[in-house]
Amino acid sequence: AKFYASVFKDSKINTPETFTDAPSGDIEIINIELFGQEFSLMGAGPEFKFNEAVSFIINCDGQEEVDYYWEKLTSEGGEESQCGWLKDKFGLSWQVIPKQLNELMSDPDKEKAGRAMQAMLKMKKIIIADLKKHTSNNR
Repeated sequence: AKFYASVFKDSKINTPETFTDAPSGDIEIINIELFGQEFSLMGAGPEFKFNEAVSFIINCDGQEEVDYYWEKLTSEGGEESQCGWLKDKFGLSWQVIPKQLNELMSDPDKEKAGRAMQAMLKMKKIIIADLKKHTSNNR
């Protein structure tokens, strides 16, 4: 919870609850609020791990915001992946996407939109300037 609160501005951590009589040992639940949405985080032992079935998308407003979240979420052992995807140090998957990517990929000019898609498929972190370079008519 402290890690995510340090990454996401205006977050709020609520008081944790601990259940000591659980069959598998102590279970701690803490609620955290990110972007006005409450999430419950539960520590229930090492046998429960994240996988890609649970993931989050961060829609960013520009390269500076993409870079901020990318750096914060890949720090301390996080891993980069393809197409704007990464895993944080806990193994939770995030896709960090600039709004400009969606704009370029939904362009009415299907060739331009296709070039945006092809450029994105070759990236790890999405670089807006590279997307624009690949989609401009002066490539």
